Amino acid sequence: MNRPHAPHVSSNAYAGLELLATAILVLDRELIVMYANPACENLFAFSLNSVAGHPLQKALPGNAALYAMLQQVRKNNAGFNENELTLDLPGHASRQVSCVASPMEGEKMVLECHPLDQQLKIAREEKILEHQQLNRELIRNLAHEIKNPLGGIRGSAQLLERELTDLLSHTNGHDLRTDLREYTQVIVKEADRLQALMDRLLTPHRRPKMGQVNIHEVLERVRALVLAEFPDNIAVKRDYDTSLPELYADLEPLIQALLNVTRNAAQAMHGSGEIQLVTRIARQVTLAKNRYRHAIIIHIIDNGPGVPDNLQDKVFYPLVSGREGGTGLGLSLAQNFINQHHGIIEFESQPKRTCFSILLPVIDAPARAVNGAPNPVIQPMSTK
Repeated sequence: MNRPHAPHVSSNAYAGLELLATAILVLDRELIVMYANPACENLFAFSLNSVAGHPLQKALPGNAALYAMLQQVRKNNAGFNENELTLDLPGHASRQVSCVASPMEGEKMVLECHPLDQQLKIAREEKILEHQQLNRELIRNLAHEIKNPLGGIRGSAQLLERELTDLLSHTNGHDLRTDLREYTQVIVKEADRLQALMDRLLTPHRRPKMGQVNIHEVLERVRALVLAEFPDNIAVKRDYDTSLPELYADLEPLIQALLNVTRNAAQAMHGSGEIQLVTRIARQVTLAKNRYRHAIIIHIIDNGPGVPDNLQDKVFYPLVSGREGGTGLGLSLAQNFINQHHGIIEFESQPKRTCFSILLPVIDAPARAVNGAPNPVIQPMSTK
């Protein structure tokens, strides 16, 4: 028996469904897949090209409750909804969804699904954004408090060195003078080092240098830096989707953000273990209440001991570190830089597998201004 083929995803019949955040699946009366919008592809973890014209059972085997609902729609020619339905996805974790199935003209039916965790995800993102703002304010206030006395310490050390030079120039204390100068120079150098750190913390809002960025070039640079810092027992493997589009981004902060996360993984493993750098594409993604057609997902996975349970809720807080001697600023600054690109960073952790996931929206470069200078401000492609 010849199976009907799904219409092309750009056909006029379904063009209006492409940008919906709701997962839409169109089936014929024999439960053959005719169409799935991008949100449905993301939710069910399949592509339309792989399932079009095939029974839904092939793409989603098992799931007796789902098929019972669809059979009910076919039998009664009436809509049916299931508020809490667990879907088993081959090769992926099961998902909790709310589904509505309705008959359509032409012996078809449509299945609409909403992830039940969607509202939780939105609430979590709002909480993360709030934390990011608090983190930035805390870091800036802390930096100001440290920066003010640093100037006094450095100036006093320089005055002390001059006084010691004048005092000891009339004595035979040449060796003593050399030792005392070394002490004052240590104070000056350490004050300069802290001053540089404070300057970095206080200037995250510099004018961005936006441009087209290849995420794999960024990751290759991060990989080289990590391997140079941990040359003996760290392996950094790559799993790249080479078809990804370029990002419109600020290169240096992006490198620093990904380096902070990757270096943090290497340090958590005490310089011995394996890190994976993975890139993928996501479609129809909502980030910070804005909808984007595409986003790039970067997974940084390590096989270390995992994030301690008592730190998992505050791992992005500044000055919180599970490592002796750690500053607790690396992940906080990484989150800040990713947020400046309208992205989000999350993680899942257990012993032997910690995965930090960074989502960055793919945004077109804005049109150049009249004078030819590019607009450095990132603008979302779509509205809330």
